[in-house]
Amino acid sequence: MLKHDNKSRQSAEATIACEIRGLEALRDALNGPLGEAFNKAVEALTNAPGRVIVTGVGKSGHIARKIAATLASTGKPAHFVHPSDASHGDLGMVRADDVVLALSWSGETAELSDIVAYTRRFGVTLIASTGDAASTLARAADIVLAMPTCEEACSDLLAPTTSTTMQLALGDALAVALLDQGSFSAEDFRTLHPGGRLGARLLRVSALMHTGSEVPLIREDATLAEAIVRMTGGRFGMTGVVDAQGALVGVITDGDLRRAFTHGFQDRPAMEVMGRSPRTIAPDELAQAALARMNAEGITSLFVLENTRVTGVLHVHDLLRAGLV
Repeated sequence: MLKHDNKSRQSAEATIACEIRGLEALRDALNGPLGEAFNKAVEALTNAPGRVIVTGVGKSGHIARKIAATLASTGKPAHFVHPSDASHGDLGMVRADDVVLALSWSGETAELSDIVAYTRRFGVTLIASTGDAASTLARAADIVLAMPTCEEACSDLLAPTTSTTMQLALGDALAVALLDQGSFSAEDFRTLHPGGRLGARLLRVSALMHTGSEVPLIREDATLAEAIVRMTGGRFGMTGVVDAQGALVGVITDGDLRRAFTHGFQDRPAMEVMGRSPRTIAPDELAQAALARMNAEGITSLFVLENTRVTGVLHVHDLLRAGLV
């Protein structure tokens, strides 16, 4: 059994090593003609007023679907169109202002012929990703992303392995390059990814904070008794202290009260026991940044400030409900 396990592990290591060599060859090829074509492809995709139509058959088709999904999730409208469906009516999805990105390692995939002919007839920009720069697909394309030769991990059967990894990596490179060219922000990304932990991490503090009467605040001339009433009436275990202009000048926490009571309770001015370094955050900060701040400083709440004035309060339970913790 151990011998079998070792053989499986060695096979896995050999597969990964083979695919790494393919990725290294792809990286190196970007220093030559592939790099020039890549720049042209990025320019064409950036300037295209329409969408990116990604197409391919078989394993290349699966990679094409993923590339289309990645482009769409990073702000570039993109769709996958299967070549067979394109031949039976879905060519109507392709407009003159679109760009077609066709994937075929051999460049001789017969099923692509109709969609390629359509792009030539109506002047639709065609980008080809192929392993053969002299192939039929490459000769028809406006821009050719000619991939370097590679060894498939299962060399006897020639099933696509290294080649599809390289296609996927090049698609990711295109998507990231488009991000770098544009003004797609974290807020835009959150809009397209509202669900799950990723969406939660891109929420702003302003979307989760408590406002209005929920924010525990007292004036600096309030008494300690008033501070206790304000704290027990809320659920944050603290109250902020503001001056006559409404600026935050301090905070009273449960710990401050305990320390005050060790000397016997006296109803003295709250400002005598308050801490003078309240922890704050801006409303446009990411909720993820607020969580990092709380973890680093061992606290559970942050006041939200705009120009020294308190506009809200954020508790770690708010982050928990949002799925961040």
